[in-house]
Amino acid sequence: MFHIFMEKNDFSLEEKISINEKLFKDVINYKNSYANPEYSMEVLGKYGSVLSAIYYEIRGIIPCVFERNLWGIDIILELYLQLYTSFNQDELPKVEEVIAIYKDFNVDYANDFVVENILRKIDYNNNFAKDIILNSDLSKIDYLYEFGEYVGYNQINMCKLLNKLSKDEIKEIAAAYTCGYKRGFEVAKKDLSKKKSVSVMYTLGFEVVVKEAIKQFRDMGLEPIISRYDSRSAFTNGINRVGYTGDLINPQYDYDHMQDMALYLSQDYLTNRLRYVQVGLENNSKMAGDYSGPALIEFFGEKPFEPRQLDALIKFTKEQKEIHKNYKMEYRQILDRYMPTEENSFCIIAFPLPEIGENFESIFREIVKINTLDNDTYIEIQQKIIDKLDSCQWVEIKGENGNETDLIVHLHELKDRDKETNFENCVADVNIPVGEVFTSPMLAGTSGILHVKQVYLKGLLYKNLKLVFDCGQVIDYSCTNFTSEKENREFIEENLLYNHRKLPMGEFAIGTNTIAYVTARKYGIEDKLPILIAEKMGPHFAIGDTCYSHSEDLKVYNPNGKEIIARDNEISALRNEDYSMAYYGCHTDITIPYDELASIKIIDDNGNMEAIIEHGRFVVAGTELLNEAFK
Repeated sequence: MFHIFMEKNDFSLEEKISINEKLFKDVINYKNSYANPEYSMEVLGKYGSVLSAIYYEIRGIIPCVFERNLWGIDIILELYLQLYTSFNQDELPKVEEVIAIYKDFNVDYANDFVVENILRKIDYNNNFAKDIILNSDLSKIDYLYEFGEYVGYNQINMCKLLNKLSKDEIKEIAAAYTCGYKRGFEVAKKDLSKKKSVSVMYTLGFEVVVKEAIKQFRDMGLEPIISRYDSRSAFTNGINRVGYTGDLINPQYDYDHMQDMALYLSQDYLTNRLRYVQVGLENNSKMAGDYSGPALIEFFGEKPFEPRQLDALIKFTKEQKEIHKNYKMEYRQILDRYMPTEENSFCIIAFPLPEIGENFESIFREIVKINTLDNDTYIEIQQKIIDKLDSCQWVEIKGENGNETDLIVHLHELKDRDKETNFENCVADVNIPVGEVFTSPMLAGTSGILHVKQVYLKGLLYKNLKLVFDCGQVIDYSCTNFTSEKENREFIEENLLYNHRKLPMGEFAIGTNTIAYVTARKYGIEDKLPILIAEKMGPHFAIGDTCYSHSEDLKVYNPNGKEIIARDNEISALRNEDYSMAYYGCHTDITIPYDELASIKIIDDNGNMEAIIEHGRFVVAGTELLNEAFK
């Protein structure tokens, strides 16, 4: 099939659909696929897990064929032939010998893979996807099959909806995203004119908007980088694909192969990778310096994913978890030297997928309205909340209706309240839509229980998630996803704590977007909203790095001119003594919805309390408009 594809360029739509289905059939029918470690173990016995991992790697040949990447095709075929030869002997190879073949492949080509991964982030001369987007007839679905990604129900129906919208509507959707990106630089007083590129990430089907966004970014002097997510085992992020992607056919497939790297992960391997990263960035330092940051279009609406924990899964050992965690921190330091955080920004906006249900078109239009709410109105209202919060150093948050949250948050001391503030008045810039005030709290004195009955974080569903804080750090945790406590704790450790022993509270915020909350309730999509929108629908708390990670020394101001002084906490302040102790490389927001919120109250030095929210409603004078949506 690949040979035919490489030779022929004029396939009919029916042929394209047939090829696409054949290429991804085994992942669609995952129960009986060798990509499924459980099935592979049943059929292949002791070789099952390893061969399933190699099979996942070999499937990387598909995008190579579509991109006419002959080198990529050659090395994958080389891996396959080595494997075939080892089994085509008088005696079957030992499992260790099969692992050695896979390990040698990844170790031998580690330098090439690292450089390839770096260029995915910064190379604005990669025109494969841009050529399809800019030169195809986007009114027909044929073009979707040119990317080499799975084209499913979501891609086809998203494309059809966008083609029903007017040019002005498309421009408005794109402008909410591109202008938000530009606004992020303006708010942070960063010079966008020094930059030449921006990374655009999205799910296929949205090309009509992306094409307009490309034009708008170019008008700003930025050349979009549109690169496919990296599916190699050395760089996979499980279901959180970084780059453009087709439909996520089966989240379990991505989840099952998230730690295949454990088959060859060692300290020597990661030490060499860091060296390759350094050299790769040095050799491409001009493009790295031109890079302004990522502009991500997120999508939501798929069925919440509850992963199955399989005995056949390849997983990191305790030692591998530790060395990989350290690798990521050192990698971040190298990256920051060539693409400094204090010079760059980002932007995230979200839209529903057709999979969200029969009300897709109505929901889509409602989300467009939410994404384009008036900044000035919210700035004025949110300032009323900030003024109240700035009058104290302590905040109490309590849950109700089955929510067991009981937290005390310690705020920074303001030395001059006429010029200083703890909370940022968040507009629609880096995080769209508008609607929150946030701070990086002090850790000493911050303690208690954070509980949410159900929350959807980075593609994974958590049931009855509880985090216990002491001195601002998570010291205990639980959920009820699985029957055993051990499985629940491991699930949180791997996917929420990222194998850190503790994580601090990096952010405390109050979401003000009651319109988003009511819309979610109206359509029954609360469990499907991404954290980007969900965090605006109640108070939220981030575990991991602070809101100003790697940019703590840059002064930041609210629209009223006050400097936001709460940019550090006791851990990030260690960066001047030991950089490796200051950052964790993660930041995950967890929201308490309004209907689970008993109160948010400030506490003055005499112990007197005054409410900001009571029973899910804002009670500060000047915030009445926020409650209108509930009516």
